[in-house]
Amino acid sequence: MSEHGRPRRVSARLADGREIVYFDERVLEHFDDKRDLPDRVSHTEVRFDPLQAEWVAIASHRQTRTYLPPADECPLCPSRDGRLTEIPSPDYDVAVFENRFPSFVGVADPAAGERADAGGLFTRRDGVGRCEVVCFTADHDTSFHALPPARVRTVIEAWIDRTVVLGAQDGVEHVFPFENRGKDIGVTLHHPHGQIYGYPFVPPFAERMLRCARAHEERTGRNLYADLLAAEQADGSRVVSRTGHWTAFVPFAARWPVEVHLFPHRQVPDLPALDDAERDDLARAYLDLLGRLERLYDQPLPYVAGIHQAPVRAYRDAAYLHLRVHSVMRSPGKLKYLAGSESGMGAFVSDVRPEDVAARLRELE
Repeated sequence: MSEHGRPRRVSARLADGREIVYFDERVLEHFDDKRDLPDRVSHTEVRFDPLQAEWVAIASHRQTRTYLPPADECPLCPSRDGRLTEIPSPDYDVAVFENRFPSFVGVADPAAGERADAGGLFTRRDGVGRCEVVCFTADHDTSFHALPPARVRTVIEAWIDRTVVLGAQDGVEHVFPFENRGKDIGVTLHHPHGQIYGYPFVPPFAERMLRCARAHEERTGRNLYADLLAAEQADGSRVVSRTGHWTAFVPFAARWPVEVHLFPHRQVPDLPALDDAERDDLARAYLDLLGRLERLYDQPLPYVAGIHQAPVRAYRDAAYLHLRVHSVMRSPGKLKYLAGSESGMGAFVSDVRPEDVAARLRELE
């Protein structure tokens, strides 16, 4: 570890030129990538949907990405004699590298710009951005909830580092660290890992929330997220847990069968704005929450966990950093599918009462 207990940061290059960054808690030796790799993907595209005013990424090369390999062929495990992986070193604590099958790639080319035809109905531009893989541990057979607090603290520092670096890249408008966990969610690799997307636009879900926050502030002079947190704390029926700096609650209008939001008590726009005490407490609060979720059913819980933070430029004063976890599992062995109403019209119908989910999670200390 470096001074102040922060992990040591080591940057290197993979055989095809992609960057890999190690966050070391221990003194570790890192090796060069000896693989003979094909040329890296250099271009993706985003197209604008005029009916919903949303950008859609087109990245057809992702059809060939690695899909659920056996453990002895995992590309996220450390390299060993005779088997080279995406991690060239024989051991690591936390490692982050550019995705070999990215949705967004490259740097902004001012000369390219937007191209439109069909009277402006068909608008497209380069899918400029960056997609990274975050390996939480070298241990293939564990999961995030089982990591020690010190390791989660290192992951948080990695998220912060990448938020700063990706946010400074030309063309990136929003940085989103997330984890997909479980085959039922759609993961393609079992090794404990997450991803970070540097989007070339503010994603639709984030933009809708921030527009609502801005409208609320114009009406009331207050921050919508802060008001919601205060209301949930005052009501209490959906609060799952509370620490010195963070509160976890099931939202009043939860869309998913299991959905929990984790908010800091102080409004900050993004991860880098957290102080050391808030970062330490986040590691504890998040592990506590994931532990409760893991004990909810008699099987591992598939989930999506995402860090919602301010865009790089837009809406920064209206944003409020928070973490969201949701699961499609509505009961043991039964999944919530996004069928006609949800998928066809975007209108969610929840199968469970948020208060019941919160009460159950409170019991699982």
